[in-house]
Amino acid sequence: MLAVTGATGFVGQALLDRAHAGGIAVRALARKPQAPRAGVEWVIGDLDDSAALAALLQGAEAVIHVAGVVNAPDPAEFEAGNVRGALNVIEASLAAGVQRLVHVSSLSAREPDLSAYGASKARAERLVRASGLDWTIVRPPGIYGPRDVDYFEMFRLARWGIMPVPPREGRASIIHVDDLARLLLALVPGGEEVSHRVFEPDDGHKHGWSHYELARAIGWAMGRRPWVVHLSRASLDRAARADRLVRGGRARLTPDRVGYMSHPDWVASPFAQVPDSLWQPQIPTREGFKATAKWYRDNKWL
Repeated sequence: MLAVTGATGFVGQALLDRAHAGGIAVRALARKPQAPRAGVEWVIGDLDDSAALAALLQGAEAVIHVAGVVNAPDPAEFEAGNVRGALNVIEASLAAGVQRLVHVSSLSAREPDLSAYGASKARAERLVRASGLDWTIVRPPGIYGPRDVDYFEMFRLARWGIMPVPPREGRASIIHVDDLARLLLALVPGGEEVSHRVFEPDDGHKHGWSHYELARAIGWAMGRRPWVVHLSRASLDRAARADRLVRGGRARLTPDRVGYMSHPDWVASPFAQVPDSLWQPQIPTREGFKATAKWYRDNKWL
């Protein structure tokens, strides 16, 4: 039995798909009742519900902690969702005798001074390291694929032929959600190669992608050749204010996100690679973008 938090989200849904394909029984935490799903036992509650966490972890072999807050107008929400949430999972794991923890963090934890989100992820990592559990931390780069709402914005813009992106000098790694899900499951057994290690997986594209390259690759997936416009930090700040005015609390471009979007280096470190014998990415990004664009169209997102 594998315990999973964040199972109803973008990464969590892909993880459930992969676990079912591999015949792995999952007990998953959800805030509200879910439709029956083969191979999944739902536990209703959240990361502040000690009784729900106890039920989630009872008899589990390991826990994959995916749940977290990635976008919020108030920094206190990052603290509650990412730091206190991680602490609650750790304490519940210790109480239930579940020793193995795979913790999903973020590359933003490398630069905690740039954003409240990154700072909260860094604090959560410190809690995991000090937990006494058999832990592995995974810092994904940008994650794309079916059901994603963040890169979806770029696909939607590509349809109109213009794509504003962060400053020209920046580079970033990226990974398909299915490749990430395979990695998380591969880490569950633990062992000397992976225990008490921090990994930064990616799509295998050496030195990451420039913002221009990513924009053009998404444009290609959409059958367009978009005009790529590099925005300065000041322009991104103005865009974030405009997004807040238009979409309020649902804004995707927040001032906090501008902080780490403007940083020039979000490339996965070659010194934090997953051992090749355990996992390698399987989905070439250009083909992954093309399949993702098709999913958006088929599901009427575009």
